[in-house]
Amino acid sequence: MQLFRSARWFLLALLLSVVPASSYAGVFISVGFAPPVLPVYEQPICPQAGLMWTPGYWGYGDDGYFWVPGAWVPAPYEGALWTPGYWGWSEGLFVFHDGYWGQHVGYYGGVNYGFGYGGIGFAGGMWRGHDFAYNTAVVRVNENVIRNTYIDRTIVERNTIVNNNHVAFSGGPGGINHPASPEERVAERDQHIAKTSFQAQHESSFRADRSSYVKNNGGHPQNLVVARPLAAETHPAPAARPMMQQPQAGPTQQSRPMQMQQPQARPVQQQQPQARPAPQQQPQARPAPQQQPQARPAPQAQARPAPAPKAQSKPKPAPQKKENK
Repeated sequence: MQLFRSARWFLLALLLSVVPASSYAGVFISVGFAPPVLPVYEQPICPQAGLMWTPGYWGYGDDGYFWVPGAWVPAPYEGALWTPGYWGWSEGLFVFHDGYWGQHVGYYGGVNYGFGYGGIGFAGGMWRGHDFAYNTAVVRVNENVIRNTYIDRTIVERNTIVNNNHVAFSGGPGGINHPASPEERVAERDQHIAKTSFQAQHESSFRADRSSYVKNNGGHPQNLVVARPLAAETHPAPAARPMMQQPQAGPTQQSRPMQMQQPQARPVQQQQPQARPAPQQQPQARPAPQQQPQARPAPQAQARPAPAPKAQSKPKPAPQKKENK
């Protein structure tokens, strides 16, 4: 039995050596049987601003599956979001993909953990500048202390995968069937940081707690959540954070030809105004006929004075006839 465990952990170490650092995948391996269903629990009230909910999950240790309670965790840097870990089926094995911090929430197998993690993305809140706003439609906060809240049920319904059986793994027989969306794949290629040291200690403490194992609690652990938030651990934002949108270069390049075609269409519109001056020259030719009427009055004015002397010559013979009488 001890030899089997040693060989299993050797295989685990070998897999970790070839897993990309940005994905933190393949941390635990279980052979032959799936993790238990997710227990139903009530989320503790968030006591202060800046805390992110990290849902509970099934880990795997020397004695099988054990429960890691959900907890409120301070964001390690401004803008950080938590992507939960999940179990996924792969070639006869159930492989655990560890959670991570990043600017976007990535793929977590479509597992519905609740409280904003409905299977796709995160609907429990968003960063608004320097502050995190909580969507109280799905998360519980102390509104006497936390003022930055809102209610959006539409995003919750749009990003929820119905999981009435509380299945805790993705793929395989009886698993959740949710292939990663393009947006979730983009988020996976972001620069990530692993769980904080306090999150790792939180997991280790329940790994060492025998009452947390399924073999001892039958899949119904007593400590489902911890009410007290974990300690804060500050990390710098990923150095390549402004480059996180690089995976979206494909759609951007596809849109560039559309932008280039618009300038090519503009010369056609510019040529139409260039053809308009031709009609403008026609009105310039019209004044020529207007000058002809101006030339006609000249001969009429000269012809009218000619009859005037004839009228003056008629009275001259009249006085001569009067004198002869």
